[in-house]
Amino acid sequence: MRRRPGPSVRLKLTLSYAGFLALAGALLLAVVWGFLLRYVPDTSQGLLGVSPNRYLLVRTFAPAAALAMAFLLVFGLVGGWFLAGRMLAPLTRITAAARTAGEGSLSHRIAMGGRQDEFRELSDAFDSMLGRLESHVAEQRRFAANASHELRTPLAVSQALIDVARRDPAADRDELLGRLQTVNTRAIGLTEALLLLSRSERGAFTREDVDLSLVAEEAAEDLLPLAEQRGITLDVTGGAARTGGSEELLLRMVTNLVQNAVVHNLPVGGAVTVHTEERGGVSVVRVENTGPRVPPELLPTLTEPFRRGTERVRTDEHAGVGLGLAIAHSVVHAHQGALDLAARDAGGLVVTVRLPGLYSQKS
Repeated sequence: MRRRPGPSVRLKLTLSYAGFLALAGALLLAVVWGFLLRYVPDTSQGLLGVSPNRYLLVRTFAPAAALAMAFLLVFGLVGGWFLAGRMLAPLTRITAAARTAGEGSLSHRIAMGGRQDEFRELSDAFDSMLGRLESHVAEQRRFAANASHELRTPLAVSQALIDVARRDPAADRDELLGRLQTVNTRAIGLTEALLLLSRSERGAFTREDVDLSLVAEEAAEDLLPLAEQRGITLDVTGGAARTGGSEELLLRMVTNLVQNAVVHNLPVGGAVTVHTEERGGVSVVRVENTGPRVPPELLPTLTEPFRRGTERVRTDEHAGVGLGLAIAHSVVHAHQGALDLAARDAGGLVVTVRLPGLYSQKS
């Protein structure tokens, strides 16, 4: 944005310092005149019949006062310019860092030392903002690269199948169509997941009263056939847990968590428990499942898009696209909640979702 040139803040502060100093000197001279010189008689004998009189005092005092005022004005300008420069030096560093960030370099930090004051508080806040922004930009770049790779894979497979069909007209048509349908279904699922993830991150939804216990029961009912097919016990316990938000997004969040718990479970005799409750004005959903042990260093990466972890990759018909927990985390974040992952000692995961209770949101 272009602006008309104007006086700098340093010049304004300098003039302010000099002006206040000159005003203080003028007030001091006025006090001397008002409470001292005015009571000296303007006669030839002066005060108590002794010279000098008011005329002589004024003639003696006025030049000295004028010199003092001139000195105060010059001292105020020079000293004010120096002090203003010292005071505004941190602001100059912050401005330079902002311009560097504006040019695309988000790794630069001000790292201003010294004791805490307003400028250093601003510097720390700016460094913190740059750190979050750099992390967000890096995450978006990774997401774009991974999404491009994931979307390119089914397209490349489809192209390969078409090329095979062209080179071999006698190939099994039904098998080819079946494989194309499988690849196409996966591409559609990935696209829908990406759209849902984008929607939840934008927070573009209408809030309504949602009972998470009913949402958990609906998600468990939908996934019960999958759990029975795998020989996994699926239980829903607890009571009502009301919150405000999008029922569709919250249902997808719980469904993703339960499906993740069912798919990444023991081959035989596994269990999944979904528990809902209200605790201290917070609505809680906890999904716990048996399964293989999860390394602690793997936990922070599970909510990142397209992160599956080598120990948790599935190759069967329920292999995901690596967005299940990422979507759940994004939905929880859009509802001002928190999602925590904890590895069970016996294997498996405990996923705890905490959302603001309905009454705490209204208050």
